[in-house]
Amino acid sequence: MDNQRLAQQLAFALQIDDEKNVLRQTLLSNHGRRENDAEHAWHMTVMAYLLREYSNEPIDIARTMIMTLTHDLVEIFAGDTYAYDAEGQKTAATREAAAADQLFGMLPADQAEEFRAIWEEFEQNQTPEARFAHAMDNVQPIMLNDSNDGESWRIHDVARSGPAGRNALTRQGSTTLADYVDELLDKHVAAGNLRP
Repeated sequence: MDNQRLAQQLAFALQIDDEKNVLRQTLLSNHGRRENDAEHAWHMTVMAYLLREYSNEPIDIARTMIMTLTHDLVEIFAGDTYAYDAEGQKTAATREAAAADQLFGMLPADQAEEFRAIWEEFEQNQTPEARFAHAMDNVQPIMLNDSNDGESWRIHDVARSGPAGRNALTRQGSTTLADYVDELLDKHVAAGNLRP
């Protein structure tokens, strides 16, 4: 192919298909199989559009949606780190930054910079869009765990403090959705699906 830019873009487009092979610990709704990163990203992107009225601040929904679609692409190379894996979390940022270099480095320079900036904006969680994207990233698996009667939490012996800690980020993006999560967590502690 003579067009180097197009060749780089298409190589990246094919590479990101591997996101479908990155399995998460969360199960699909109603006792399904393990979810993959692409399914997670799609689901939370639709949720972001659907639930945008509950953002604490006005947001650019298009920017939020591209952020939710791309936030886990680095896991193609870094792997998924379970949210409640304290040991894995210690190296996650370093592994993911190296993966971002590798993945976004496949793109033409201008797009590499653009995609990297969107990913870093999500990671830094300083803008209204990033805060709402984080809310979606936290609410989506909790909603699935609820539909599975807390099965993932029981399998991994998760304490309420795990998802409750992540819910602090949810609260920064949406007080309404954080309140919803608090109710679900209380319900699952009472049911014995989460340790108190």
